[in-house]
Amino acid sequence: MHDGEPTGERTYNGQSVAAAPPAPEPRPASPPAKTPHGHRRLLTRRDRLTLGLMAGVPTLLHVALVWLTALASIALAFTTWDGIGFDSITWVGLQNFRELFTSNPQFWPAVEHNVIWFVVLIVLPTPFGLFLAVQLDKRIRFSRVYQTAFFLPVVMSLAVIGFVWQLIYNPDTGLINSIIGANKPGHYIDWIGDPDLNLWAILVAASWRHAGYMMILYLAGLKSVDPALREASALDGASEWQTFKNVIFPTLRPTNTVVLVVTIIEALRAFDLVFVFNKGAQGTELLSILVTNNIIGESSRIGYGSAIAVVLLVISLAVIIPYLIATFRKERRA
Repeated sequence: MHDGEPTGERTYNGQSVAAAPPAPEPRPASPPAKTPHGHRRLLTRRDRLTLGLMAGVPTLLHVALVWLTALASIALAFTTWDGIGFDSITWVGLQNFRELFTSNPQFWPAVEHNVIWFVVLIVLPTPFGLFLAVQLDKRIRFSRVYQTAFFLPVVMSLAVIGFVWQLIYNPDTGLINSIIGANKPGHYIDWIGDPDLNLWAILVAASWRHAGYMMILYLAGLKSVDPALREASALDGASEWQTFKNVIFPTLRPTNTVVLVVTIIEALRAFDLVFVFNKGAQGTELLSILVTNNIIGESSRIGYGSAIAVVLLVISLAVIIPYLIATFRKERRA
């Protein structure tokens, strides 16, 4: 290479030849890629055994205590059995149902009382629960305190509620008679013993609890309403009542369906309050009370009591099955 020659050129036999570019420096070798060996087994044998017990034991208990007993009740509805020894079970076919529908003086009054129970719950505490939910949805002050106060009866045992209301209805020292002056001799009002009053007195206690339940259901439904709907209605000049009637309430249709089903089930399974008050006597007969009195009562007519339970089950399924079908269809469309 001579001075003055451009870098990268060499002279060979009097001719300028371009020099070869320098070889690139070797890069450090990258680590070899790991070959996937498939999914590793994350659960040990002990873990699988634990999960199997956690899932299997509740499942077995559910099947044994719910499904097997339900099927056994259906089978016993066509028999007579006093509960002493399985060899005393006698097949009678539809005799229990014929006797139930034709010659039992308590059956149809019990059905009527269950219907009255449903009508009262759907007419009084359900709209009141909706009213409470609408007010609490406005984010007023101390709304959490109000929610807790109104929902507290729902988390209480119905037996405890029955004992509390027994104190309120006591003829001598009860709150109601003390307020209206009916706690004096000759002026007593027997809210529990009077056949014309006791069912309505029990329904007041049931409504007190049911209102809080409905409040929570409707409050959850109102929280899911799109705020843009309220804003658009306000921009159109609609009043608060018009917004609720024409915009908000139609969007609560799924919640209304749940409320209807829950109310029907509550009316059919009503038992605790009535049993605590007067054990279903003197005009407070219910289907659940008849089931209990025949199965574990002095008569021990287990087959006959099972027939009443089957009637109650059929009525419940007539409500639940259409609701489940509609729910599944809605999920498939979504």
